[in-house]
Amino acid sequence: MIILNAFFSALGQIGDPKFRGVLLRGIGLTILMLIAACAGAIWLINRLSGDEISLPFIGAVPWLNDVLSYSGIFLVLILPVFLMIPVASAITSVFLDDVAQAVEDRHYPSLPAVPRIPIGDAITDALGFMGVLIVANLLALILYAIFTPLAPFIFWAMNGFLLGREYFTLAAMRRIGREGARKLRAQHSSTIWLAGTLMAIPLSIPLVNLVIPIIGAATFTHIFHKLSGPTP
Repeated sequence: MIILNAFFSALGQIGDPKFRGVLLRGIGLTILMLIAACAGAIWLINRLSGDEISLPFIGAVPWLNDVLSYSGIFLVLILPVFLMIPVASAITSVFLDDVAQAVEDRHYPSLPAVPRIPIGDAITDALGFMGVLIVANLLALILYAIFTPLAPFIFWAMNGFLLGREYFTLAAMRRIGREGARKLRAQHSSTIWLAGTLMAIPLSIPLVNLVIPIIGAATFTHIFHKLSGPTP
């Protein structure tokens, strides 16, 4: 199976110093982004709560502070799970070139060199895609409320579709351009969606999700080369 072969090829390269260096930088940046997001959430809750909360026509409501405090603890615990999807998107945009180059140097050495994606283009793509992810997940809250028992599967399927689309496009663009990537993605949409979903599931698992963005980028680099035909 293409997806499993690509995943195990990516996993087997962890010992490669070049790949390991990118992996460690990716983990470090992921941790920093999650800490910053959680710190921001805690700061916002503290700003909203203050010493005492007063409501119009009611006056002081002391117990609301306790509700906000407990909500803050719950938020910090679950926030990393939901944030890992946009974080994975950002990490890919930053490190895709380095990951793909490490993969191609080892597994596809006969390929000609390609220019790096301009950092401005990478940032623009990352911000645009993060916006799509955030809006899609906010809209999906309605589905989560209606189909609560199916919420995890909806979450994985939707984000798997979006992540697979972005990861594959970024990996393919290096070699065949944006339009070529779009056409190849359309031809293999089910494979790419499945690969994205299999990536979204471990992104929900604490600690494991730290390595997934880089491993995912490597996996989709392999998937692109396997779907695009024989290596020249």
